Amino acid sequence: MDTTHPAEVVALGYRYPTPAARESLTAEVERSLRGVTRRRMDDFLAAVGRLDLGEWEELHTRTLDLSPAFVPYVGHVVWGENYRRGEFMADLKREMMTAGVDLGGELPDHIEPILRYVARAPRPLPDLLDVLRGAVDDMASTLRAADEDNPYRHLIAATLAAVEDLKPVVIGVS
Repeated sequence: MDTTHPAEVVALGYRYPTPAARESLTAEVERSLRGVTRRRMDDFLAAVGRLDLGEWEELHTRTLDLSPAFVPYVGHVVWGENYRRGEFMADLKREMMTAGVDLGGELPDHIEPILRYVARAPRPLPDLLDVLRGAVDDMASTLRAADEDNPYRHLIAATLAAVEDLKPVVIGVS
């Protein structure tokens, strides 16, 4: 994988664990990340490294899927089940298709394809950039309240670091 943007690497951490996931994610982190994002991903890898594959799969499911410890859907965090979320997802889906981002079976407002999208899009959707950091902050708070020792707290911290410098494009400003 030829990954250069930190968000693309962090997105890999949200995927369901497979037998080769830990090794391939570790290699990608070592090759592509620096600074705070690298430290947070190293923390995540160390924490899930203490688990066998079955335990990691169970943690992933408990944290992100069935009755999740936090909701990994940006639109849901921001708007709930409001019509505005539907508009947001329709806009995201269109933009993701243009950027060549495969949703991988997820809804467009799931954090994993969103991270891959912001890594690839030359001008990410301004609505997304307006809400992304706050939504991820809310995800972090929710997970901390539900399970303060959950290893995914490190992945969310890496997510925050990876999107720290994303800003909406302002037309007419250079």
